[in-house]
Amino acid sequence: MSLGWLEDVAWNKEGLIPAIAQEDRTGQVLMLAWMNREALETTVQSGYAVYWSRSRKRLWRKGEQSGHEQIIKAIHLDCDSDAVLLLVEQKGGMACHTGRHRCFFKRLEKGNWASVEPVLKSPDSIYNNSDE
Repeated sequence: MSLGWLEDVAWNKEGLIPAIAQEDRTGQVLMLAWMNREALETTVQSGYAVYWSRSRKRLWRKGEQSGHEQIIKAIHLDCDSDAVLLLVEQKGGMACHTGRHRCFFKRLEKGNWASVEPVLKSPDSIYNNSDE
């Protein structure tokens, strides 16, 4: 496959693009992460979500420690070409490193952020005291 499609992406000045992972089956937004060119290319080639860790300065395949992989069903580029939407099959039922199904578990209620989704599994038991 030609890689010319990567030239159509409007990377930010750090060479990154925000990537939204949405569950293909339910339509729920699971998480937001970042991709660089290599992460997006690897995601397309492998069929699994691969992101760029801004804190660790390296690629990370979602689920590499937890087993909660994201299988790519489709990839969309937004109208400004500066964000991607990954439609995924979420393995293991959890996308969030906090042990929840999705990262968007806090809802603004009466001026405070309330956790509105349960922890499905303790992060310590998922990661053995390391973050994904």
